Amino acid sequence: MARNRKRRKPVAEINVVPYIDVMLVLLIIFMVTAPLLNLGVDVDLPQASAEPLQNDDEPIVVSVTRDGAFFLTVGGDHEEVDGETLKAKIGAFVRNNPKLTVLVGGDRSVEYGKVYQAMALLQQAGAPKVGLMAEPPPPASAR
Repeated sequence: MARNRKRRKPVAEINVVPYIDVMLVLLIIFMVTAPLLNLGVDVDLPQASAEPLQNDDEPIVVSVTRDGAFFLTVGGDHEEVDGETLKAKIGAFVRNNPKLTVLVGGDRSVEYGKVYQAMALLQQAGAPKVGLMAEPPPPASAR
């Protein structure tokens, strides 16, 4: 009896089905976890005593009041300005003094968007250094 069966040749292919399954599981995991990473967290920021800026020139102060108005303080003179006037005046100051420091102080109850708008106007005016003003924490004995 002669066996005329054909022998199967060995297959030199990699079975990728398990790898596809693993990739699909990872895709689902990433799709579920990605939106969770963008959630905000309520943070109670601590008070900290920061070192004051070391600057020879007196900085220009832009104040944002409770109702969202801008005030420009230069050398002790206070002046209420609108956004375009603020940008024009700061731009002129920056052209005269490229190392000018501008500080932004916002009322505690002002909307964040108004303070952000003031900082955006200062950036458009070309202010190289913009800082935020804050009150120092109360001394340890007053707590």
